[in-house]
Amino acid sequence: MRGFILTSALVLTAGVLPTAAYSADESKTTYYGPVNQDFVLFDSYPLPGAYLYSKTESTGPSWVCNLSGKLPVRTEPAFTPGSSLELSYVSYAGGNWKATLQKHPIRGIDDWDNGVFIQTKPTPYKKPAFLQFRLHSQNTGRAEMPKVALLVKGEKEPKSSASVDIAPFAKGADESGWSLIKIPLSSFNAQISAAEQIQGLVFEQSVADEKTHNLFIDQIEVRPSDEQPLNKGIKPQLVEAKGFERHVDLKWTPPEDTSVQGAIIERSKDGTNFIAVAYRPKLLSRCADWVGDQFGDYHYRVRFLGYDGSKSAPSEVLHASTKMLNDDQLLDMVQEACSRYYWDGAEPNSGLTLESVPGDPNMIATGASGFGIMSLVVAADRKFITRPQMVERMNKILNYLEKQDHFHGAMAHYYDGRTGHPVLFFGPDDNGGDMVETSFLMQGLLTARQFLNSDWAEEKSIRERITKLWEAVEWNWYRKTPDSPYLLWHWSPTVGYKINHSLIGWNETMITYMLAIASPTHPIPAEMYYSGWASQEKGAQEYRGNEAGKMYTNGGIYYGQKLPVGGFTGGPMFFTHYNFLGVDPHALKDKYTEYFENCKAIATINLRYCQVNPGKHLGYGADAWGLTASDGPWGYNPDEPRTECDKGKITPTGALASMPYLPVDSMNALKNYYRNQGSFLWGEYGFRDAYSPEQNWVNDLYMGLNQGPIVVMIENYRTGRPWKLFGSNPEIEAMRKKTFQNQ
Repeated sequence: MRGFILTSALVLTAGVLPTAAYSADESKTTYYGPVNQDFVLFDSYPLPGAYLYSKTESTGPSWVCNLSGKLPVRTEPAFTPGSSLELSYVSYAGGNWKATLQKHPIRGIDDWDNGVFIQTKPTPYKKPAFLQFRLHSQNTGRAEMPKVALLVKGEKEPKSSASVDIAPFAKGADESGWSLIKIPLSSFNAQISAAEQIQGLVFEQSVADEKTHNLFIDQIEVRPSDEQPLNKGIKPQLVEAKGFERHVDLKWTPPEDTSVQGAIIERSKDGTNFIAVAYRPKLLSRCADWVGDQFGDYHYRVRFLGYDGSKSAPSEVLHASTKMLNDDQLLDMVQEACSRYYWDGAEPNSGLTLESVPGDPNMIATGASGFGIMSLVVAADRKFITRPQMVERMNKILNYLEKQDHFHGAMAHYYDGRTGHPVLFFGPDDNGGDMVETSFLMQGLLTARQFLNSDWAEEKSIRERITKLWEAVEWNWYRKTPDSPYLLWHWSPTVGYKINHSLIGWNETMITYMLAIASPTHPIPAEMYYSGWASQEKGAQEYRGNEAGKMYTNGGIYYGQKLPVGGFTGGPMFFTHYNFLGVDPHALKDKYTEYFENCKAIATINLRYCQVNPGKHLGYGADAWGLTASDGPWGYNPDEPRTECDKGKITPTGALASMPYLPVDSMNALKNYYRNQGSFLWGEYGFRDAYSPEQNWVNDLYMGLNQGPIVVMIENYRTGRPWKLFGSNPEIEAMRKKTFQNQ
């Protein structure tokens, strides 16, 4: 709901511009954060079969190998493990073939709209000079190689550049049979000043020799001209190897040397004969090596890979063992891995949460940072990190939060970790306070305030600093007028309430009303829970947009389950997660429903929908369910149990963060995701964001909004600790009595 609601709301009429507490300065905002990123068109694909971001076509007698019109992915050979693309073809006179690769989108760096690249912001990538890739062949001479062209951004759709023969640019093969192809961009007769103008490339027929050629392509990149060869004296330091059930976690010291592109991970069963099993880019100094159900002992070492293709000397060898885990051990494993996103994967200047990894390495997500703080509370409580480490991280976080730009005490949706100024991810009007993101952050801070409860001076100071931030939020400012029945989502120092998006339930904004009512300094009346969140007004009915839920209540029966409150069939699962990470739904009952039972009903409908699977999507079932919001093959979208809102995308957080509501079914999903899908779905920070069996796609990234609810809601199922901590805030208990008592 977050991104697409905001995008649609941008067209609404401007409101009155009040006097700003913050003086807007265009130089204090960031339209785009990352710089000097590698521009990679392909380095690996975690699934065998067809490569989603490709298309093949042939005419006449010519032929190019394809799987349902897409290039095949092969695990062997591979220049960087674990896969390459097969390019096998036969070229005839009077025929033609083409194989097109499109740049796959990375959230936070690339902008896409329904599969069309629309980036208009300043370049995040290194200055382009060469198209570079690796080619492997045993039966194709240079003169028999195909041509290649670039897909260059056009006004409406990409345009093909001039085609270039590969042969003149092919260097001799290394000992493993891989040749380097390095073509100056000037050879394509296209005006390319920024890497993102390149939206893909096309391999196409060259010599019509009627022979079958079998090529493999890997590590397709656009490279600058000033890169240095690998520093020969550099050597990795492998610092951790820890075995679990079907994978081994590895960690090495991040390289600072600019000649390093990434790391090659090597595994051995006997400690002597090593094979390369994984590649990780430089920004990631971890690997979750999947060994499957072959329980036993493993030995590991790491080599750095240079931009020139050379490898460093190996690290020292570490050893780890895998074994079968019981349910509690599996839950520990998942919570620890997902919480690592907020510990190891945090933005370095602030200690706060990145929107996604991979993604913009500077763009902090305010709401996800609240989820991250709650995850770190769980991590410290379960001894994944120490309490002093938690204190040190909280001090770093608070140092940043106190200095970043505030908007009547509220926070913007995104911040640049280097500057403390907003990132205008959704456009220039998104340069002010975001009530919903602020409420998610405050939910996390208030949980940490209750967890760090000792008399130690450091913890006392943290509690006091959190209280100041909490009490500074002017919740009533976001009411716009003293008689408004609604809170508004946004306020901007330049355009005021222009976005004018009222917060109306059922969705993820219930926590915003509860915190606004709970505020000890700038509260809204408790009656606004009913006039705003559960509003019966005509405008609220129109906003909800469906007959069954237009009055906030629903009452329909879906897949045998009655739904008291919620739109349509309950919406995406994150509605039942974000609102109740801290607030115990067992303790909430209003005139419409008991909220634990309502959340359980929504989870049950979601589960049964996936079992019935009316859209006939591959992979759905009793152990693969929980439709919710996540990044998809072509952008972020919220899936829900309605065929028109179901993209065939399975998001692990949907089921796993529902563990308090349906513990048996959530645990079944966890075991399926890990034991049956883990070879592609499990990674350094737990489960990857989403996957789609029917599109043969799995997300490369992890999202800050989705890893945290897994950690926190599993803990709420196991101990109820986050609910107890957040609920022990005196302001929250007073709000609960004021708003929900005797309803």
